[in-house]
Amino acid sequence: MSATVRDAGAGLSRRTLLTVGAAAGGGLLLGVGRAAAAGTAFQPNAYVSIAPSGQVSLIAKVPEIGQGVRTSLAMLIAEELEVDLADVSVVTAGDDMARYGLQLAGGSATIRLNYQAMRQAGAVGRVMLVEAAAKTWGVAASECAARGGKVTHTPSGRSLGYGALTAAAAQLTAPDPNTVALKDPAAFRVIGKPQPNVDNAAIVKGEPLFGIDFVLPGMLYAAYEKCGVFGGRPKSANLDEVRAMPGVKHAFIVDGDGDIDSLGGGGVAVVADSWWRAQKARRALKVTWDMDAAPDQDSARWEAMAKDLGPKTPAHILNARGDAAGALKSAAKVVEASYAYPFLAHATMEPQNCTALVKDGKVEIWAPLQGAYRARPQLKKICGAADKDITIHYLRCGGGFGRRGASDFVAEAAKISQMAGAPVKLVWTREDDIRHDFYRPGGWHNFKAGLDANGRLTAFTDHFVTFGRGEKFAPWADMEGDEHPGGVVDHLQYGYSLIPLNAPTGTWRAPRSNALAFAMQSFTDELAHAAGRDPLAFQLELLTPSRKLPRMPSDLPAIYLAPGMDTGRMAAIVKLVAERAGWGRKLEAGRGLGLAHWYSHFGYFAEVADVSVGADGVVKVNKVWVVGDVGGPIVNPAGADQQVKGAVIDGLSAALGQAITLEQGRVAQGNFNDYPLLRITDAPDIDVHFHVTDNPPTGLGEPALPPVAAAVCNAIFAAGGGRRRTLPLNPARTG
Repeated sequence: MSATVRDAGAGLSRRTLLTVGAAAGGGLLLGVGRAAAAGTAFQPNAYVSIAPSGQVSLIAKVPEIGQGVRTSLAMLIAEELEVDLADVSVVTAGDDMARYGLQLAGGSATIRLNYQAMRQAGAVGRVMLVEAAAKTWGVAASECAARGGKVTHTPSGRSLGYGALTAAAAQLTAPDPNTVALKDPAAFRVIGKPQPNVDNAAIVKGEPLFGIDFVLPGMLYAAYEKCGVFGGRPKSANLDEVRAMPGVKHAFIVDGDGDIDSLGGGGVAVVADSWWRAQKARRALKVTWDMDAAPDQDSARWEAMAKDLGPKTPAHILNARGDAAGALKSAAKVVEASYAYPFLAHATMEPQNCTALVKDGKVEIWAPLQGAYRARPQLKKICGAADKDITIHYLRCGGGFGRRGASDFVAEAAKISQMAGAPVKLVWTREDDIRHDFYRPGGWHNFKAGLDANGRLTAFTDHFVTFGRGEKFAPWADMEGDEHPGGVVDHLQYGYSLIPLNAPTGTWRAPRSNALAFAMQSFTDELAHAAGRDPLAFQLELLTPSRKLPRMPSDLPAIYLAPGMDTGRMAAIVKLVAERAGWGRKLEAGRGLGLAHWYSHFGYFAEVADVSVGADGVVKVNKVWVVGDVGGPIVNPAGADQQVKGAVIDGLSAALGQAITLEQGRVAQGNFNDYPLLRITDAPDIDVHFHVTDNPPTGLGEPALPPVAAAVCNAIFAAGGGRRRTLPLNPARTG
């Protein structure tokens, strides 16, 4: 690359840096990124190239998991570069953290972290192409305009396509991207206009896009049997008998590495010339398991432990402010309630899969991953490979929701390939997927709150009973010490106690918030009714006056650490969603409206659910109104609408009928008959509205999910169905 533009000074980490040069094979190449700190070497983490043909390509570091990144990032480039969206292709980069930094599809961060940089890259390219055309014609750049992939000299009408200008543009000195004027949003032709997903046609036609579709010449197919009890290890198996079955090439025991996030206790692999034959041979396995390292974990016992711990003093204090105990004693009314929610599986439509080739000390992986930050160190350990000898290709994910941030299935495929001495494709069954997940942790909240004579909240305490590994929280089983309404109460105590856990847990769409919002917002509604107040008025009072709440220290990576909630922004959308839903109108018996809101992943969402409760107690959700403030603009309204509706449907699936339970150490559920997803016939009408503000745009994959369970439970109470404090709401429904 021929030139580097960087920002010197304190603002370096916040400003776009850019390199410019000639692309391989000709054309213009723009390298886009941000330096971490003053004095650090700049390495681009995204590349935009314009070929001599005029085709624009974006090499993006973020994997596509269904969030629409291949469409939205292309839109940002197309807008400022002044090309048609159809002329921009997006290629997902392979894993290369030395070049790209952290590569992760998660935290609803892609738009937030790339919106400005991608627009600036497109704008720089446009300015340089205009300058190249002006020099070619010997005219002033101010007389030239870019539009539709070409530059036109306005006075004469002459024009040149971008492809014809790339070589000349590559020789120019790049302007500082932070000084290039971006388009006025009023002039947007692409951003803010609904665009179909660029992969829609291929998906509808069933073209091979996903990890499960990948085929490597000469590969074999693997099936993998693991102990149904977490921590169990294989001692012996009828390997000779299985090896004699048709199509079977290998059958062997894979030793575990003791890492619950990697190979764990190990298992038994069968490798055959087809997936069906591998699975058929797997069913013939007779494995003797060593259960010495498998603790007896059971949901019923956990429930009993939680009930015993709940009334006791928390073992640890997360946050204490004021005098909660004293304020409760002097309160006009004290309200107590306990809420519980279960473990959840991800149940991605595409089960976990990976194709691996381990040979001659080199490891090559093709997998639908949200990020390889776990996979790479695991592969170094279990395959004995140097980092430079590991290549990881990101394939499109058939759903992620946090599950594919883990890489146990990658470790398994790599080890099986190494032992078989051949390229291997490992595809889990649905039962594997549900019984060997990284689960959303369950938990129990024991609330106590004080109200004064005017029905105002004066004190709030929560003894959170959750799961731990040793003295630490199990992954994503924790909560922050300032979760709402903690930040708006003068007298507060949040504390927790831990139940030992040996099952794997991890991120599940809107981690932490997906469960905390249910408990916190349901109890807040309960307080409103106890105070004799309208829930809308009670919620708005908690958000008044408008202020930005402070944040406590957190262990989250800085790029995912959101500032404290702006109560004014939240109050605005709470009012708006209530207005859109017709809050306060009279409904027929057995039907009610419920309100909830939550702030997570930089996004503000408020929701109202219209719910009916049958004589049998079965809950039906008729409609959900959603209002979100994720700044502005909304890059792709079509994709944004899909993300919000998908989040609501996921939240309803979990709230209505999903639970993972362990019985004598084994997951009791195994398929969609006993872990049901919301069916089309049960899906409500979902009204989505974005309250566009002047705040920078943020992501949409997660923040619309947390409020929905509480909104439904609050509506159930309004419908006369009682106060539901435990999920799921319709546990008997399994089909």
